[in-house]
Amino acid sequence: MIDCIRWLGHGSFAIDGPPLIYINPWRVTRGEKPADIILVSHDHYDHFSIADIEKLRGPNTVVIGNEQVAREIEGCIVLRPWQSHSFERTCIKAVPAYSPNDFRHPPEDGGLGFVISLNFYDIYYAGDTQIIPEMDCIRPDIAILPIDGNGTLTVSDAVQVARRMRPRWVIPCNWGAPGSNATWLEAQMFANEIAGECEALLLEATHN
Repeated sequence: MIDCIRWLGHGSFAIDGPPLIYINPWRVTRGEKPADIILVSHDHYDHFSIADIEKLRGPNTVVIGNEQVAREIEGCIVLRPWQSHSFERTCIKAVPAYSPNDFRHPPEDGGLGFVISLNFYDIYYAGDTQIIPEMDCIRPDIAILPIDGNGTLTVSDAVQVARRMRPRWVIPCNWGAPGSNATWLEAQMFANEIAGECEALLLEATHN
């Protein structure tokens, strides 16, 4: 399963199931085939790009987001925290994502993370979040965590979350882009801190 996850840069990912799932597509190229599912965590420009969604969307693509996203995307399925949507044998559960100590991701904005249950694996995509108590309910096989501290987890926060969740694999994101608060050095620092407790994967970003 871990080999099916592609990092498209920043907070954008693809999961080559089937189904073909894109998470927060941003600055992507048009795919060879339409996405089966597109997940949008919140309405900030670097996670919610209508132009990129339209590159990947086909007539049967399921788009899932929160209420703010759904106002701008026709046919978007709205999920609130802890609600689920099933697609064939895949289950998408929305989970809370917010920042208790930062104005950029307040709880009232309804930001989402996702737990994607696919091929007997649970993949947790944290979204833009700081440490929140709801994380104690999540025990994924694979965790995708931001490390940039831009109203989100810092490296030390992400280490703490990984130790609490104890996934088999953890993938840091929100690093390496121009202007990002986190570089390869921060990603490597995270991998070093968590070594021996779970396997950190520093993926190479592709555009699709």
